Amino acid sequence: MLDKYKSLTKGQKSQLNKILIAGGLLILAFIVKDYQYFTLAALAGSYLLVGLDVLKLSLYNIKNGQVFDENFLMSIATLGAIGLGDYYEAVFVMLFYQAGEFFEDLAVGKSRKSIQSLLEYAPDQVRVLRHGKEEIVDPEDVNIGEIISVLPGEKVALDGQVIKGSSSLNLAFLTGESLPVDIGPADQVPSGAINLSGHLQIQVEKTFDDSTVSKILELIEESSEKKSVLENFINRFSRYYTPVVVFSALFLAILPPLIFNQAFGPWFKRALIFLVVSCPCALVLSIPLAFFAGVGKASRSGILVKGSNYLEALAKVDSLVFDKTGTLTEGNFEIIEENSYSQVDFRSLAGSLEAYSNHPIARSIEDKYGSKEKDQITEVQEIHGRGLVGTYQGKVLLVGNEKLLADYNIEIIQSQSLGSKVYVAYDQKLIGSLVIADIIKDGAKKALEDLRQAGVKNLVLLTGDKDQVGQEVGSYLGFDQVYSELLPADKLEIFESILEKSKKDSMVAYVGDGINDAPTIVRADVGIAMGALGTDAAIEAADLVLMDDKLDKLPRAIEISKETLATAKFNVVFSLGIKILVLILSVFGLATMWMAIFADVGVMLIAILNSMRLMKE
Repeated sequence: MLDKYKSLTKGQKSQLNKILIAGGLLILAFIVKDYQYFTLAALAGSYLLVGLDVLKLSLYNIKNGQVFDENFLMSIATLGAIGLGDYYEAVFVMLFYQAGEFFEDLAVGKSRKSIQSLLEYAPDQVRVLRHGKEEIVDPEDVNIGEIISVLPGEKVALDGQVIKGSSSLNLAFLTGESLPVDIGPADQVPSGAINLSGHLQIQVEKTFDDSTVSKILELIEESSEKKSVLENFINRFSRYYTPVVVFSALFLAILPPLIFNQAFGPWFKRALIFLVVSCPCALVLSIPLAFFAGVGKASRSGILVKGSNYLEALAKVDSLVFDKTGTLTEGNFEIIEENSYSQVDFRSLAGSLEAYSNHPIARSIEDKYGSKEKDQITEVQEIHGRGLVGTYQGKVLLVGNEKLLADYNIEIIQSQSLGSKVYVAYDQKLIGSLVIADIIKDGAKKALEDLRQAGVKNLVLLTGDKDQVGQEVGSYLGFDQVYSELLPADKLEIFESILEKSKKDSMVAYVGDGINDAPTIVRADVGIAMGALGTDAAIEAADLVLMDDKLDKLPRAIEISKETLATAKFNVVFSLGIKILVLILSVFGLATMWMAIFADVGVMLIAILNSMRLMKE
């Protein structure tokens, strides 16, 4: 208990001390209730301890034209109760109001700390090698190309490439994953990572302002500026709600006694109860807190959200559109099947001919088989959309697709494997074939199944790959629609049509690598950058940034968004429901001041505790 007290801020300690002393004085007033002057002194001291700041703030706001707020409501309600001689009720209202404010401050502080703890990953100094010596300088003073030294246990301050040393890195801040990653010379290292073991020397490739950690921290700090639709509604609602309540209470205190020729006292008390009940604290505080907690929870999972409005929109996503390469697949072509139909070494010939092309598939074949026969191949032609033709030892050598071999009247042997088929023919005979595929990421199929479970009804794949490859990948992963052989402009056009066909209250999200897909990411209701670790374009263009290549973060993001929106909606319905009920009872004289206290402070505390559940993992 003492440790928790020590962890409070100075202001929180002062507020708690006042509440405890005021509570003690209130208990004393009950004990000495037979002694009128002692009782009044204890009640006055208790009220002033917890109420003086509220009264001062109310007067200050009135002077500045800001009349209708919760401070004004509490001041009028408690002073009116004192005027009617209900001293205990007045003190209780103010005491519980301040207790509610204290717990609300604790909740917001806890939520803010969960996000601010991420900001601690911004290093304030770095070891840089200059003139053969290490200098400790500010990260902003390090230039691109300089060498920084990172010792075990230190944070990597700047993005770069390892030139000396090997180690394991903790990337939990960046990806949400605690499993260490082994790195060595020539590996890329993002800023924000923690060096766990070896001594590293890293050549800087980005300035501090452009570094991964700076981009992430900037995104986190700005996320609170973009409010959700529900938050904006509550803010607008409270501006009109409070004046309406004050004037309604005024009419309740004056009109019924005049109309029914009754005493003013009972109706004035009903009006005071009406004021206490109607304080909008539960709505104004708990809704932003729910979204704040949701954004913080997502950040700890390696999902960066640029604003609570995007978190709210994600909960309403009905259609999810995917790019293929680099999003669903690794983005690297690999030979997954080899078929030999002759004694001739088709592998060596294929690698040697493909050495004349810069196509990604050609590069993967050359990398696999080498190009030792390259100098013996002449008269090379690259035929667009078909493959390569050359002459080897006076005979025609072909490496390409089915269309190329059809041009030369060479029959092929079909393969049922998933991927692009490459055929090798020599001297008018098929001598071999390859199946080359961009490997689908581990967990992709499971992630898409989880998205279905999370409520996504329509999964669409957009790819620039050939139709056969696109259809095979789409069928394997379970997509509803597949569009293939698309240029970036084609992707945007098709995505626009999907947006037009979507239902009015549903959202359409796009998931891409954040570079070639940037126009479509920007156009989407929710643009999601997949695997954007260190990718500036992704962080800039997307509304949500998933900081690693793991597709399971997508259903996790939707799960958090739905949980956040459900929590916020519950707070609205619960708070308004209880308040409206007690307000109606107060009009008919059936509500007590204790019921009013519950409808105000009690409801606020329940709503705040409900929002705080989001902070738990």
